Amino acid sequence: MTDSSILPKDADLIDQIATQQRVSESKSTPLIIGIVAGEVSGDSLGADFMQQMNKLRDDIVWVGVGGTKMQAQGLKSIFPLERLAVMGLVEVMSQLPDLFKARRELLSEFKTAGIDWFIGVDAPDFNLRVSKKLKPKGVFCVQYVSPSIWAWRESRIHGIKTATHLVLCLFPFELPVYERHNHPAICVGHPLLRTIDQSLLEIPINQRRSELVWHNDGLQQFFIDRFDDVSQLICVMPGSRRGEITSILPLMLDGIQKLIVLDPKLCFIIPTVDQNHQYIVQDVIEQRSEELRAAIVVIYDDSQPAFSQYAMAASDIVMLASGTATLEAMLLERPMVVIYQLNQLTYQLAKRLVKVPYVALPNILANTAIVPELIQEQASGDNICRTVTRLLQPRAYAEQLNDLTVTKRLLQQQSNHDPANSVIEQWFIQEGYNH
Repeated sequence: MTDSSILPKDADLIDQIATQQRVSESKSTPLIIGIVAGEVSGDSLGADFMQQMNKLRDDIVWVGVGGTKMQAQGLKSIFPLERLAVMGLVEVMSQLPDLFKARRELLSEFKTAGIDWFIGVDAPDFNLRVSKKLKPKGVFCVQYVSPSIWAWRESRIHGIKTATHLVLCLFPFELPVYERHNHPAICVGHPLLRTIDQSLLEIPINQRRSELVWHNDGLQQFFIDRFDDVSQLICVMPGSRRGEITSILPLMLDGIQKLIVLDPKLCFIIPTVDQNHQYIVQDVIEQRSEELRAAIVVIYDDSQPAFSQYAMAASDIVMLASGTATLEAMLLERPMVVIYQLNQLTYQLAKRLVKVPYVALPNILANTAIVPELIQEQASGDNICRTVTRLLQPRAYAEQLNDLTVTKRLLQQQSNHDPANSVIEQWFIQEGYNH
């Protein structure tokens, strides 16, 4: 009798072998790929995709915009990624002239390079406009990370169909809208499902904490006199953009100030994505009381690319802005409190347009509020203090941890396609139609 549980794995292996054979057969000329990421999280996604492609072909020429991780995979960025990292409807308006200029520069570079593919990583407002110019010229266009048409303005699907050949979705709840409109879309899952260090979950939290401190001089200095006198360690992540840090971190500090009054033994770690962000965070904290500053350590560690994950895994809970970090916390099975604030006009516009009631990915994936969200006026020092204190109670902590674990396992089951192979297969399908 055939073991049916083996068949899907065998089928996947056959597909991968077939894809690799077709890739080898198409190597008569280098493959020139244009790729653009618009923020730090997009840099990670782009780098993961580039790494997969580089394993399949050794002659790829990468042209576009990305951060340090994409550059490490062979991209020479045309201009800094931060130039595109603008958040909010209102905030974008003031940057429009430079965004238009950036698009012209990019299209000129792509024309000179003669790109075969364009991969737009997230940043759909920018990347889809680039794709719309490239697709009619015969460039194979992919949007990696679906615009949130499942949440608001589903009518945008028509523009997406015009601009792209394929959309790579990170989450299964995004596919139905593409199915309704008959446009190629594949759920490839978030790279974090493959890259996050699962071994962090296999060792006790005290050991995770000891190893984190042992490998970082700044943390050793911070904890040297207090390691045995810490009641809880809380990881604080106010976002990766300057605008997020300057608007959200002060709210978090208001909550922290009240928390350390209730429990002076609480300690807080803020991991930053680079040294510049470290300076921005430290500048905000320097304006606060000595008591508050003494309870917080701000760390950037360039020797550990996934340092923020290690910091989360070593913490009891995570206090964070909405975004990819909420997915990281869920995959690391760390209970969390989500705090977010936008420009008031941006928020009011979004509130009228968005169909889903949640902003945190764990809640959207579970379709229920498994993690608390403190948004806009709810994100006060009193509410943050009250919510964190409640979450640290054993029963509430255990309930959220269980909900996160269940949601994580369901997501893992539904995300099983490889991004690079998915793009290559669709490319061959399109090429077959064209010839």
